[in-house]
Amino acid sequence: MRHPGIVMLCLGGVLALSACEQTAKQADVDRTLAAVNVIDESNLNDIMLSAGDPNEAVAYFQRALAENPDRVDLMRSLAKSLVRAKKAREAAGLWRKVVESAEATNEDRVALADALIRAGDWSEAESVLDTIPPTFETHKRYRLEAMVADSNKEWKKADSFYEIAVGLTTKPAGVLNNWGYSKLTRADYAGAEKLFFEALTYDPALFTAKNNLVLARAAQRKYDMPPIRMTQLERAQLLHTAALSAIKQGDVAMGKTLLQQAIDTHPQYFESAVRALAALEANVAGG
Repeated sequence: MRHPGIVMLCLGGVLALSACEQTAKQADVDRTLAAVNVIDESNLNDIMLSAGDPNEAVAYFQRALAENPDRVDLMRSLAKSLVRAKKAREAAGLWRKVVESAEATNEDRVALADALIRAGDWSEAESVLDTIPPTFETHKRYRLEAMVADSNKEWKKADSFYEIAVGLTTKPAGVLNNWGYSKLTRADYAGAEKLFFEALTYDPALFTAKNNLVLARAAQRKYDMPPIRMTQLERAQLLHTAALSAIKQGDVAMGKTLLQQAIDTHPQYFESAVRALAALEANVAGG
């Protein structure tokens, strides 16, 4: 004897179970896709931060933040991209929002101070650094502390901070270059020369340190090229730097010689050196 009611119940149960299984499978798929999307987004964010064109990165993170305005990680990424795009004032405004959020870290405060220094707001940068506990010791924090001390002409404090910053990184070339420039502004030319040489032992390609080294040596009337690695183009540019320094110090004949060497050394037409030499010769002829 058949029992239609029982058959229908059983059939309904099977269908319901099948539907539940389908729902569970779909949920698994959605979770998997969500995880993949997070990974993909994270990878893309990293690529945009490190390798992308700064302005493209700014546009990318602006769009992402517009869609997710409460995400602090996207605020950080946009702020970093703005710094790379040389829009420090905008970056500082965004870092302020990050620092005011519940997710703020001491690293965020250091980043805010960095953006403020880049924007020329030294006073606020100093105030922000003062809010960071001394137990938070990073290379970037002490490099900024040294720069602020420099701006206040607190030389002993600056030297102390630079020394700490150098000890907290395996790549101290940039800090040593900054420290050397600090010595240069104090007219401690021998001390500056030593620090620029040291910077180049860590990064032989750092042209800023090479140029600063030539300035420090020229201030001591040492116009010969230092024994460092340089390309032909760099040599021409450094000779030009030495020439202008010599002329500024009244060593006009040496300046003319160095300008001519720069012109002869440059692999192409060295327009600025040619103009400087022509102007110098015209001045001598007219005098």
